[in-house]
Amino acid sequence: METIDHEVSLTNEDLNLLYDVSTSIHSIGDLDKMLRNILRKIKAVFHIEGASIALHDPTHKEFYFIRTVEEQRSGQHKGMGSMRFPDHFGVAGWVSRENRTIIISDVSKDDRFSNELDFQQKFATHSMICVPLKTPKGLIGVLYALNKLKGKFTLKESRLLEILSSTIAIAIENANLYGEIKQHADALEKENIRLKSEVQQHFNMQGIIGSSAPMRTIFALLEKVIDTKTSVFIQGETGTGKELLAKVIHYNGPLKDKPFIAENCGALSENLLESELFGHVKGAFTGAIADNKGIFELAQGGTVFLDEITDMSHAMQTKLLRVLQEGQIRPVGGSHYLEVDFRLITSSNRDLQEEVKKGNFREDLFYRIQVFPIVLPPLRHRKEDIPLLAAHFLERFAKRFDKTAARLTPYALELLFQYEWPGNIRELENEIERALTLAGEDLEIREKYLSEKIRGPAEYDVIIDENEITLQEATGRIERQMVMQALRKTSGNRSQAAKILGLTRQGLLNKIERYHIKFS
Repeated sequence: METIDHEVSLTNEDLNLLYDVSTSIHSIGDLDKMLRNILRKIKAVFHIEGASIALHDPTHKEFYFIRTVEEQRSGQHKGMGSMRFPDHFGVAGWVSRENRTIIISDVSKDDRFSNELDFQQKFATHSMICVPLKTPKGLIGVLYALNKLKGKFTLKESRLLEILSSTIAIAIENANLYGEIKQHADALEKENIRLKSEVQQHFNMQGIIGSSAPMRTIFALLEKVIDTKTSVFIQGETGTGKELLAKVIHYNGPLKDKPFIAENCGALSENLLESELFGHVKGAFTGAIADNKGIFELAQGGTVFLDEITDMSHAMQTKLLRVLQEGQIRPVGGSHYLEVDFRLITSSNRDLQEEVKKGNFREDLFYRIQVFPIVLPPLRHRKEDIPLLAAHFLERFAKRFDKTAARLTPYALELLFQYEWPGNIRELENEIERALTLAGEDLEIREKYLSEKIRGPAEYDVIIDENEITLQEATGRIERQMVMQALRKTSGNRSQAAKILGLTRQGLLNKIERYHIKFS
């Protein structure tokens, strides 16, 4: 077994693989087709004879294969669809116990490998990487890369497989949230139900897309609160999708057949907001020519979403608190109270607790609405989701513009990774729409179609003509630009720049010397 090094420099081919796997998960609804597509990409990129996935069945303490791509040199495919084996057995058992990746260059010299299973006798295994498939709930299975065609498996390949395994594991878990995948046939029979109730709720829950660690935390919280009527407070920067999340909670919960009504508390004056929320009777004020029901009454039995609630005045906060305490409202100008019953979801781009400390928000109302807080991460804290989000927006705008779907080049994708996205998902969405418009009939979104704020100052732009330079030269130009941008961002601090780039400090110094970079 070899020690796994976590410092890895990704090539364009590696970025292409990560991008293709991410887009496959988002764009391919059929689980079987998705896994087959991913494993074929792994097989091609890693130059191996086969790749497979075995899931863990904790009830029966077994592993079982759900999809394999075992291609012998004769061209014949060997499926292992229903093969099951004890979870303590062989390499998978070791990976399960140790919860870490293993590289075996020669299985004949490793006592953890056994060829006693039928499928192993039909397929000769010589070398392998075995990676655990992990989600926040624990290990769900293992991913195999089998038989390097030339040379030996490398530490870099094992690390790249670990990166891919996280996304693949979440995809499998999402596709099987409410039931174990026991056999390949069962998975196909339940595909329509699974797509509607699981994949849509996790990778595309009414538009919420993500597989990063911060988003997995959000999905875990949603699982707890969706089936209740608990009040939810959503905190997040502008553009992170707070209203979208509120709609997910409503339309996937017990009130989904009831009204969902949203109101931005900062968009209206105090008097207008009161009328919108509570309604008014005819003659209550100038222009009140008829009785008008308010949001609280219209949303009876459903959900009220109050966006930017910290913009609400103290007087309105007091009136809202009374509604939540007593379950009654009185329309503006009215003399009678009405019983109301609704679920309240609120949001703000500010820290509600800090607003309480500053005296801007009532403490008693704070405890009423922040029963179940959810903090949406900014896009800069979940950059792993950028390929998924970008692919989603490209597909959506392509349909809107009646165009063939385009794809981002690896370098354009890398530039999206480097940008900090102060406007979050909304800004990314606008950037993709702009780039697709500029691209016209071009099926590749290149860096030249991205805005200058994404590409960086002109003095650091790298213009790559693939027909005139080699891949090594192009990679060198990209590396030099990334190093320059990191140094500029950290005002020349080598240690911080190295951390941003995922390098050791010495590794960064070596690149500075190699590219003759002068930065004071």
